Amino acid sequence: MSAADGDPRLVAPARVEPTDRTDAELPDPLRLCVFATVALLGWLLGPVALLGFAALGFVGYARARRAGLLRSRCLLGDTRLVLAYLGALVVAGGVGVWWWIR
Repeated sequence: MSAADGDPRLVAPARVEPTDRTDAELPDPLRLCVFATVALLGWLLGPVALLGFAALGFVGYARARRAGLLRSRCLLGDTRLVLAYLGALVVAGGVGVWWWIR
């Protein structure tokens, strides 16, 4: 007996409906995977990860600002605010590493 025979205990499997959209038009949640990976590294490495990622972001934004980027897609918007935020995280990571070593 199958689901086609009308047995109420059997459920037809969920199927993906065909779509006319191309792969380029489909949303890619890659950023969510990146966020999860960064969170895992932060959890495993603690203040060392904070210092590393914040320094990397600070250098990247400093280069972009020197190249002419004044507004970021970051929630803070102005690249000066982003640099101040990342600079504060670099200091916090440095203090955390010092505290961890001490």
